Amino acid sequence: MLNGIKGRMVCGLAVLALSMGARAQTAGLNAGMSVDTIDPALRGRIDRIAAQVLEQRGVPSVSIAVVKGGKLVLTHAYGNAHLDPDVAATPEMRYSIGSISKQFTAAAILILQEQGKLKLDDAVGKYVPGLTRGDEITIRQILSHTSGYRDYWPEDYLMTPMLKPETAQQILDTWAKEALDFEPGTKWQYSNTNFVIAGEIVEKVSGQKLFEFLGEHVFHPLGMKSVWDSDEAKLTATDATAYIRNALGPLRQAPKEGRGWMFAAGELAMTAHDLALWDESLIAETVLKPESYKEMFTEVKLKDGTGTHYGLGLEVRQRDGHRSIEHGGEVTGFVSDNEVLIDDGVAVVALTNHMSGGAGSIAQLVASTVAGTGVLSSAEKQAMAIYADLQKGHIDRNLLAPNLNDYFSDETVADFRSSLAPLGEPLSFNQVREELRGGMTFRSFRIVYPGKRLSLTTCTYPDGKLEQYLVSPAD
Repeated sequence: MLNGIKGRMVCGLAVLALSMGARAQTAGLNAGMSVDTIDPALRGRIDRIAAQVLEQRGVPSVSIAVVKGGKLVLTHAYGNAHLDPDVAATPEMRYSIGSISKQFTAAAILILQEQGKLKLDDAVGKYVPGLTRGDEITIRQILSHTSGYRDYWPEDYLMTPMLKPETAQQILDTWAKEALDFEPGTKWQYSNTNFVIAGEIVEKVSGQKLFEFLGEHVFHPLGMKSVWDSDEAKLTATDATAYIRNALGPLRQAPKEGRGWMFAAGELAMTAHDLALWDESLIAETVLKPESYKEMFTEVKLKDGTGTHYGLGLEVRQRDGHRSIEHGGEVTGFVSDNEVLIDDGVAVVALTNHMSGGAGSIAQLVASTVAGTGVLSSAEKQAMAIYADLQKGHIDRNLLAPNLNDYFSDETVADFRSSLAPLGEPLSFNQVREELRGGMTFRSFRIVYPGKRLSLTTCTYPDGKLEQYLVSPAD
């Protein structure tokens, strides 16, 4: 259940909760106070995304933070953080971030490497003895989920044994000392067991608790004052309440995992504001050395050269031509998502208090919307104008070559209007591809709505006339 990898059908535990030495007893310690310096029109689109996804998914609340131009420009919370009685969510409230925590554990390992205390290609058995083939499997392989160690929490619900406390050593004795699921380096398989091993390595090498080490080297320097170790203690009454739903039944308060089950794989909770401060540091590369960020952000490849779309503790992807450093998180009653378009200086945090998801949709839609708010190309402006006209049942036939003019019969124009008009204004409209085809310029555009994405393809002759303008559901 400590899951958190968007775009993969992966079950599992993906929550790392770090508890900074002296815990705050009030949520956020004012670290999540509202920020709103974003363009009002863009803010309106973000409000639409959040409201519509919450309604579609039946999620009680979401707390979001937006980074634009490398700086935090918006924090806001939507919906109710607690039900019956209803309590509105606020940016000061903390949510568990689940497996997003894994990138913090990976950062701790990289800091220790910078200090000369270990190397990524060291065998894990050098620091944690007794593990299956521990003299072969490397730290790099556990941080990239290519080790072969079996996941101790692949289920997406909380099993009865997990209501009781457990230790990291007991987890390793049970899951990291049995036969591997595959030869190291030959497959990618999400496994929370990997990060329990990583957490143990951090504590043994540093001589500190993982949470204390991260507090000293990451949280305190970045001003992340709200961070809470939810593995050690439940969130407070002033934080968001976790909810689950059985099938299509009513929302119910979620049970709490026993102490120890989330160690180093998903123990952290915090405000969206503070997670965005971490995102700012990823963009500016202020905590680690440049070579460490390169290691963290580089896709790990299998022995046969196959890509994994995973770096060290985070996912590495291309989103419509934008390099994305991302990860999701899930613990009982909380689902989170963190998207960082690293080259664009854009990041979006979405934290929800329900197991039905929605965080990934919100984060990806908002990130796409924020990254697409620059100057539109002439091709994008023309394509958008034609789209808006077709929603009204009109088209400028002076723009069309003979074949496309014939294609847009009265019936076709009417179909475009009846199917597109109810969708309203898109959240984003961006060109994602361009190439030559048959003496024309072929372009592909992505049109984004909450819960729906459309693909538009055009073909344009050198004289500017359009030979194609087709809209279809996106993959």
